[in-house]
Formats: sequence, C-alpha cells, structure tokens
Amino acid sequence: MGKEIRVRDVLTEGELIDVVGVTKGKGFQGPVKRFGVKILTRKNNKARRAVACIGPWHPARVLYTVPRSGQMGFHQRTEYHKRIMVIGENEEEINPKGGFIRYGKIKGDYILVLGSIPGPKKRLIRLRKTIRPSKSFEVNTPEITFISRESQQRR
Repeated sequence: MGKEIRVRDVLTEGELIDVVGVTKGKGFQGPVKRFGVKILTRKNNKARRAVACIGPWHPARVLYTVPRSGQMGFHQRTEYHKRIMVIGENEEEINPKGGFIRYGKIKGDYILVLGSIPGPKKRLIRLRKTIRPSKSFEVNTPEITFISRESQQRR
C-alpha cells in the first residue's frame, strides 16, 4: 500500500496484453448507422431509415435479433492479444513537435502498443496480462527502426 508501481515491474516489451476500455460514445442512433441496415427505396412506406420487416405474426413480439434504434457506443470492450512494442521513460523520444492532436505532450512513462485501443483520447483503459495465452507465441523484444516525430498538425 502506498508504493509506486512502475510499468516495467509488471510488464515486459514483446509481451501480449489485453486492453479493456470504454468505446467512443455516439448517443442514440437508428438502425442504419447502428447495424448497417440498408436505406429503403423512395416508394416504400413512410420511414426510409427503418427496418422493413420487424418479424412474423407469431411470436407476437419483436425478437432481440431485429436491429432497432438505441444507444451506440460507450460500451465496455476487451481487445485481446495486443503486443507491447516499447516501454519508455524518456518523453523526448516519442513526443512530436506540438504534441499529439487532442492530447498534448506526454509527460511521464509510456507504452507503445501494436494495434488499436478502444475509446477516445485521455480515456482511462485497463491493461492486463492476456487471459488467453497463445501456445505458439514466444516473447522476444521487437525491433523498432523508426518513430516519426514530425508535427501531426501538418505545419
């Protein structure tokens, strides 16, 4: 209790981790944006951005499998098997000129992960050792040849 834990104490470069985070919120959306339902033709009845048939007469209810409008985004998601490329302490090695867009400059320890991370910038995420370890994967330090530090603002 009360001790500072560094990333290097727990994780190593080249190791596989799971990333748990909350996705970007998009609010209340219809079935076209939420599920990719086709937009109906001009001659169709009333609604164009709705589902054409929401089910049979019996069972006399709408099944949960029918795409309907509702909340899109801001859901907890887990991404499995993300590889740690670099664990670093020196922020001069990673910060681009002018900082990262909508984030700023990194001022502490950092981790470079191969792949995408759920959620917007500055949202808290949880990193854990992978719970589905791959038997054929061997941990070795990846070789990174170049990290671009050019301005992300095209200036």
